[in-house]
Amino acid sequence: MRPPTGPRLRVGIDATPLLGRQTGIGVYTRNLLNALAAGSELSIVATAFSSTGTSGLAGRLPDGVTAHGRRIPARLLQRSWLSARQPPVEFLCGGVDVFHATNFVLPPLRAARGVVSVHDLSFLRYPQFATRDTARYATLVPVSVRRARAVCALTAAMADEIAEQYRVERDDVRVVPPGIDDDWFEAKPLAEAALAGLGLPPRFLVAVGTLEPRKNLPMLIEAFRRLRGQDERTPPLVLVGPPGWGPRLDLGGLPAGSVVTTGYLDAATLRSVVASSCGLAFPSVYEGFGLPPLEALACGVPAVASDLAVTREVLGTAATLVPGDDPDALCEALRAAVADDRDTVDGRERALRRREHARQWTWQRTAESALAAYRHALG
Repeated sequence: MRPPTGPRLRVGIDATPLLGRQTGIGVYTRNLLNALAAGSELSIVATAFSSTGTSGLAGRLPDGVTAHGRRIPARLLQRSWLSARQPPVEFLCGGVDVFHATNFVLPPLRAARGVVSVHDLSFLRYPQFATRDTARYATLVPVSVRRARAVCALTAAMADEIAEQYRVERDDVRVVPPGIDDDWFEAKPLAEAALAGLGLPPRFLVAVGTLEPRKNLPMLIEAFRRLRGQDERTPPLVLVGPPGWGPRLDLGGLPAGSVVTTGYLDAATLRSVVASSCGLAFPSVYEGFGLPPLEALACGVPAVASDLAVTREVLGTAATLVPGDDPDALCEALRAAVADDRDTVDGRERALRRREHARQWTWQRTAESALAAYRHALG
């Protein structure tokens, strides 16, 4: 970022996603904060909309970021923001020039300019997959978009969708993409003993994400079942991610141990598990970005993903894209991933090209894009 030419811009950040286990939005918010704090243009205050206030943020904020907040439950705040349009965000985080709501919901503002991140529109496109919390976005997000001077999307495809859905000027929807942690490029496969300690076989395919209907895991299981039916030597499928919601997966016709569920893994273990895999499957029916396949590419691992506007934009030709409703196509793509030998000269070259593609996505770029959104909000 450029050195400051005047008083530093005061920016408030909703750091609520840093509380508890950090999955997609939490990882995004943490790395955005780290990258913004590494610059010298901003004075940053982090707040949390929670009954615990900012106490849970201790040790999770980078140097130079202060915490300020009040102990008010998020649901109570959201109801008040809709009905009474109170309290303003300055009541919670103090005076700022710009407030960035990182998780769909922008509070009322007194004098600050508002920026809101809308990561996807799954609550509208697939309401049958929504939880009670995300279902409220159907009401909260349009209000937040109207309050905002700038809306942040993860991809240009999602920015187009948001602008069309809410009739917002496209220039007011800014693309602020995530980055890939440097540690992903250094991740090494685990030894067989270490994998066995995690309950994992020496070779396996992997899928990463909260176990929820939008991830399209039933189709993945069906494609895997077909692949196993054609070749019994097919390595097991490992599902990594916290439990979510929806019906239990039907594993009928699959032998015991051919599908392994690990639950949530910490970041370091997750990187090693992905790096140890034959390939990563990402058959989602809808996404705002699609980070797991990009992280797999950073490890040099083949990635197979649903052919969506956002995956075409993010993954390009570095991954194999298949229709989200075609288990046969997914089966064949998984077969190719299993057959990809990264120990050969050609295999190493393919792995290098995957890593080179993933290196385009940096958290410094994220911070620069966010800063541009803040300046846009200020006019």
